[in-house]
Amino acid sequence: MAAAPALHAQNAPATTDASAAMSSGEIKKVDKSTGKLTIKHGPLVNLGMDGMTMNFKVSDPAMLDAVKPGDKVNFIAEEPNGQLTVTKIVKQ
Repeated sequence: MAAAPALHAQNAPATTDASAAMSSGEIKKVDKSTGKLTIKHGPLVNLGMDGMTMNFKVSDPAMLDAVKPGDKVNFIAEEPNGQLTVTKIVKQ
């Protein structure tokens, strides 16, 4: 009987983490030479950060062509190897 609650506990956080990982923000700068975006964002719940304006590397350089300053976006930021990196971005 203990296995059923454990299985449920494993499934629930995965769904919560995925939705919590998406944050909203506004593109302030696209710097193709450094492969970074400057984003003014709300809280990054999955990283425990408050809203602020900061630079992020991108996991795919094509993201730099998909947005421009002023665009409102939803994005996922992660910290692979200790570097803040946008791993997914979608225009609002």
